[in-house]
Amino acid sequence: MKKALIVQGGWDGHEPVLVSERFKKLLQNEGFETEISDNLDSFLDLDNLLMLDLIVPVWTMGKISNEQCENVSTAVASGVGIAGCHGGMCDAFRESTLWQFITGGNWISHPGGDGVKFTVNIKNSTSPLVENINDFEVCSEHYYLHIDPVVEVLATTRFPSVNWYHSTNKMVDMPVVWTKRWGHGRVYYNSLGHINSVFDIPEALELMKRGMLWAADGKQYTIENVLTLDEFISDKKMF
Repeated sequence: MKKALIVQGGWDGHEPVLVSERFKKLLQNEGFETEISDNLDSFLDLDNLLMLDLIVPVWTMGKISNEQCENVSTAVASGVGIAGCHGGMCDAFRESTLWQFITGGNWISHPGGDGVKFTVNIKNSTSPLVENINDFEVCSEHYYLHIDPVVEVLATTRFPSVNWYHSTNKMVDMPVVWTKRWGHGRVYYNSLGHINSVFDIPEALELMKRGMLWAADGKQYTIENVLTLDEFISDKKMF
């Protein structure tokens, strides 16, 4: 049975408890043994992290210690998947550049606040993560992020939708859904999910389900192919 750890907390405005319970039910329906923790010290037990198939952070803002973040880095690099949404993953720990490097981006702004109407445009891709999912409308926070250029973008949204200081720049397609790799691990992010009810939108929930399952599947691949961290070991300063 695959194992998932959901770590929830941080700013209550993103409804981490409700989002975590929704994700727990979704994963349990897919056959996962799923634990919810409300303490970042869950990241201090590296041996336990290495036994997981999936880590799901649902923790907006807050602070993560170097040891906690390095353990997540090692676990994901070893093949443990990490998948998350909205501020729960990419506005999690603003002072941790390592966390931002792992996850592929970080929140900068949401012009217009909550209640902005926008379209999520699914990329023309062969990825099964977006197969048979069409463009859909959302009324929520419209996330503007700084993005790691290596990410594989699976969905975008058009900015600006609200007139503000950034509006003097040209129109730009901002990534909404992306994947990337960290060592042998699979990383998935979806910027939707300001509050739990956003996942009442079938397409939004389906994207999260597929992303979490995809990220978790990477662990078995590393086991079957006897992949280790040896190829990544370096005595050079990385961060």
